[in-house]
Amino acid sequence: MKRYRNLEGHSGVVAYDILPEAIAVKFSGGDVYDYTYRSTGRARVETMKALAEAGRGLSTFISRYVRDDYERKH
Repeated sequence: MKRYRNLEGHSGVVAYDILPEAIAVKFSGGDVYDYTYRSTGRARVETMKALAEAGRGLSTFISRYVRDDYERKH
C-alpha cells in the first residue's frame, strides 16, 4: 500500500492501493476497506482515487458520501 500524505494533518486514512476498478483504503485502526465500482459506484471510486493521490480530503469524502458502501472489510 502507498502511504497517504495526509496534507491536512488529521486524517484517519493511513494508506491506500489504487486498482483498476477499486481503491483499498487503510485506516488508522488497521482495517482495510475495499471500495469498488460495483459497491460504491465508478464516479465515487474515481473521486476517491484522485483525493488519495492528492493527499487531501479522502477521509472526509468517505464519511460524507460513501460510508458503508464498501465491498469488503479486512
